[in-house]
Amino acid sequence: MKQVQNAAEFQVSIQSSNLIIAVFKADWCGDCKYIDPFMPEVEEKYKDRLTFIEVDVDKVGDVSQEQGIMGIPSFVAYADGRELVRFVNKLRKSREEIEDFVGKALDVYHTLHDTAERKE
Repeated sequence: MKQVQNAAEFQVSIQSSNLIIAVFKADWCGDCKYIDPFMPEVEEKYKDRLTFIEVDVDKVGDVSQEQGIMGIPSFVAYADGRELVRFVNKLRKSREEIEDFVGKALDVYHTLHDTAERKE
């Protein structure tokens, strides 16, 4: 998972026309460490359909505040610079919950993308 180093890099990443899912986390966060073992498998499963980026809330704190991230780990889907859907709460997240969110993000992305293509 590509780690975002600063706010400018985050902004460039979310401008992609492809689906981007930002994972907001921190080194000290126990619930973030909980997802670390299975996230590479989740990332591999969806690699042809979206890109995951990691945002360390301590290193790139301004981004977290601007995006209204209150609890970590949090997942926010973006495309074309717009937020599409988010999975943000203070609770530990299971692999199943994360994959459900990814499925929802893909559905929203394709609904918007397919609608935009039909208008052209």
